[in-house]
Amino acid sequence: MGAGDGRQWLMNQGRAVFSQLIRFLPDREFRRCVERYRGDIRLRGFSCWDQYLAMAFAQLTYRESLRDIEACLRSIQGKLYHLGFRGKVARSTLADANESHDWRIFADFAQVLIGIARPLHARDPMGVDLEQSLYALDSTTIDLCLSLFPWAKFRRRKAAVKMHTLLDLHGNIPTFIRVTSGDVHDVNILDEIMPEAGAFYVMDRAYIDFQRLYVFTLSSAFFVVRTKSNVLIQRRYSHPVDKNTGVRSDQTVILTSFESASAYPDALRRVSYFDVETNKRLKFLTNNFVLPALTIAQIYKCRWQVELFFKWIKQHLRIKAFYGTSENAVKTQIWIAVSVYVLVAIVRKRLGLEASLYQTLQILSVTLFEKTPILCALQALEAGADFAENVNQLILFDL
Repeated sequence: MGAGDGRQWLMNQGRAVFSQLIRFLPDREFRRCVERYRGDIRLRGFSCWDQYLAMAFAQLTYRESLRDIEACLRSIQGKLYHLGFRGKVARSTLADANESHDWRIFADFAQVLIGIARPLHARDPMGVDLEQSLYALDSTTIDLCLSLFPWAKFRRRKAAVKMHTLLDLHGNIPTFIRVTSGDVHDVNILDEIMPEAGAFYVMDRAYIDFQRLYVFTLSSAFFVVRTKSNVLIQRRYSHPVDKNTGVRSDQTVILTSFESASAYPDALRRVSYFDVETNKRLKFLTNNFVLPALTIAQIYKCRWQVELFFKWIKQHLRIKAFYGTSENAVKTQIWIAVSVYVLVAIVRKRLGLEASLYQTLQILSVTLFEKTPILCALQALEAGADFAENVNQLILFDL
């Protein structure tokens, strides 16, 4: 199982599309992840690989429950061996696997796929003319029922998990994900980010913490963050701006409150920008004094890609309805959803497809069991297959 030249898939006349898709996965790396956490120590006829295949199938075919997964896979019982399954797929065994197989197996494997995907997308446009890497940091909250998910307490009568994500805007590939209970504040995640020297990180107001932001400066990394109205700032210098671009001011400032100035003793740059689309005036803080003020505003605008990522993944991958209620089952499902997202991103690049990720998933969902070369199936889409997209859908890979 390796990711080879896309042309070899033309030769897969006797394999189902699902089987060809799975062959893009590095199975040796998967086994290493399983061994790292002793995942198959109690095999019981249903391995971590069987679990992964069943859950990936559920993601790709939009299954809503364990019973739904079982019924669909049993309907093609005679084909399962050729699709890679070795154990018997049953609702109870899949439920047990989601409860007992360590979620970190699938988290680590998703990181392996991310490591493959990022170089493939390194030249993708980001929406701003920037030579350096650009990352967007944000979180999304997934609401849960408190009586079923008591470990994920969020508020007095509400449960939720948060999916904190650092998105590489070259291709919108998640590079860091942390799944926490809903009561973990976004700013705490900055403690887990290892800033990359020379890279830019764009964040919203929830990440204003000057002691943590100073770590980026000390690491020779840059941040662009929308400031809060209660941040006390004193202007040192004003720089000329072209107001026709929307930029209203470009200033060198210092923090004036004792606590903030102690945490961040260096000067900062404040850029004020009027967004005609939203009719709002936005103010940003950055530690970069070289880029044009308009570029700083454009970098912040790129932050919306991470919100589109969250909306897309909630709409198209199965994480709104969970197949299990334990913390392990929830994290397992989220990480397998992420890995499927990244897998399809890899396949698109390997096969040189121009279709969006949404279109690719749509065609895969109805051709998984057809015995046709995967490249032919997906090229048929590009040739005009009737999978029209809703123009209101949030498409991430529509490059």
